[in-house]
Amino acid sequence: MSENNLLSPNSAPHSDVEDIKRRSNYLRGSLEETLQDRITGSIPEDDNRLMKFHGSYMQDDRDLRNERQKQKLEPAYQFMLRVRAAGGVVTPDQWLMMDRVAQKYANGTIRLTTRQSFQLHGVLKWNMKSTIKEVNDAMLSTLAACGDVNRNVMANPNPYESEVHGEVYEWASRISNHLDPRTRAYHEIWLDGEKVVDSRDNEEQEPIYGPVYLPRKFKIGMAIPPSNDVDVFSQDLGYIAIVEDGRLKGFNISVGGGMGMTHGDPATYPQLAQVIGFCTPEQAVDVAEKTVMIQRDYGDRSVRKHARFKYTIDDRGIEWFIGELTSRLGYSLEPAREFRFDSNGDRYGWVEGTNGKWHFNLFIQNGRVMDEEGYPLMTGLREIAKVHTGDFRLTANQNLIISNVTTAKKKKIDALIKEYALTDGLHYTALKRNSMACVALPTCGLAMAESERYLPTLLDKLEPMLVENGLRDEDIVIRMTGCPNGCARPMLAEISFIGKAPGKYNMYLGGGFAGQRLNKLYKENIGEAEILESLQGMFSRYAKERNEGEHFGDFVIRAGYVKETRSGQDFHAV
Repeated sequence: MSENNLLSPNSAPHSDVEDIKRRSNYLRGSLEETLQDRITGSIPEDDNRLMKFHGSYMQDDRDLRNERQKQKLEPAYQFMLRVRAAGGVVTPDQWLMMDRVAQKYANGTIRLTTRQSFQLHGVLKWNMKSTIKEVNDAMLSTLAACGDVNRNVMANPNPYESEVHGEVYEWASRISNHLDPRTRAYHEIWLDGEKVVDSRDNEEQEPIYGPVYLPRKFKIGMAIPPSNDVDVFSQDLGYIAIVEDGRLKGFNISVGGGMGMTHGDPATYPQLAQVIGFCTPEQAVDVAEKTVMIQRDYGDRSVRKHARFKYTIDDRGIEWFIGELTSRLGYSLEPAREFRFDSNGDRYGWVEGTNGKWHFNLFIQNGRVMDEEGYPLMTGLREIAKVHTGDFRLTANQNLIISNVTTAKKKKIDALIKEYALTDGLHYTALKRNSMACVALPTCGLAMAESERYLPTLLDKLEPMLVENGLRDEDIVIRMTGCPNGCARPMLAEISFIGKAPGKYNMYLGGGFAGQRLNKLYKENIGEAEILESLQGMFSRYAKERNEGEHFGDFVIRAGYVKETRSGQDFHAV
């Protein structure tokens, strides 16, 4: 990559993060020395920036901040560690490894993310190397789970819908592997790999990313209609499988999606990806590589809030991107083919697959795997993993599929499900089954309000309203985040709450049930009382006035609560 291509599009000075990456020697920095410092549980900010590329963020327990400050102690520093699994598929042995390291090094829980990855919370600095080594020994990785690179490639995890799912998963894995960073820093720092010899014959390179990687993170998802469970239009790069006569013909390509924004800054906004054409399966990896390289060369390296791929496309125009992609590929994409999405949720309970095997989809509220009084979820899954011979599949909705269960094993696993009171969630309201929340407080440093810890309480207060209005089993997508970075994809939900301050949220309405439309701000900076009052009236009207088959997000637009929003550039418009 030429020096000119390292400049931001407006030739402004690079942000400080760009300088940190440039000086890092391919993501090494001083991490190795920092990790050996036992005086403090923290690491310097420059190393923390680099740590993200290795799959971790430094955090502290915000619940303990004031008390530790009074005791003149440093904050309770700890690390969140994210573990990638392309398409969310792991073996029983890998599940048992995650359970073991959660108990041994983390806070005793596992978090299933909205990108089909694992998160461990509460890992101390001096345990990081041992944790990452055990993860890698089980053939999983934390490399590129965070940072300015391509993240975990998502894929529809439901193996029972068609034989095509396995094929799409394989393409997700190929794209993920192809876009992995090539730096050997990860193996040197965490796995005691051999040091790179400083000579021209053994010069280290990043053929796709270059020495400063991408301007910001990059996300890819693969959807198989009619299910849009990966929210493909929220992805920087989306692949929409086109299936004809039961065979995968290729993918429609969508580009330019992204959820994050900043409160009070109208120059930042969520965006929906645009479909630009069709490629064959054999072209999928090439399309991913060239798209990432375009963002590498043209993404804004001056202002990080403006550095996501959606802004690169919106600033220059979709036709510019198509021309640039065509030039780099050496061929044109074919015209996009017809497809239809009708949902983005999971299918719960036991389902028989096309291969004669069985699959059980568990509901896991907000993705938190832990033992609670009367609900020993973590123990139950541990016991199932000990006898299971299929795999586990993390869904994009923070749930878990016990997948590819043989008929011979089904009776045993079903007995364990009952013994440990594991649930498919069908006794909950449909609203709860369609809910998601980010971690937020106490560990996320960006959180402005509660999310994971508060959404269950709010749902408990909303559910009687649904029952009262005959809406108990009406699917409504509801999501909550502690800040506007969009980790639970709240800007696509029919109802969403984005944290503004402790106990205060911006309330958004009107997202598309199948993830095809953005929502719109309805009320700003409101607390629980106003939330409940607002939704009480809406649920009542929806029950009485909705058209046949009309989803809640469509109704609130037709009823005039909010305006329809199809483009992020209209997201802030009144």
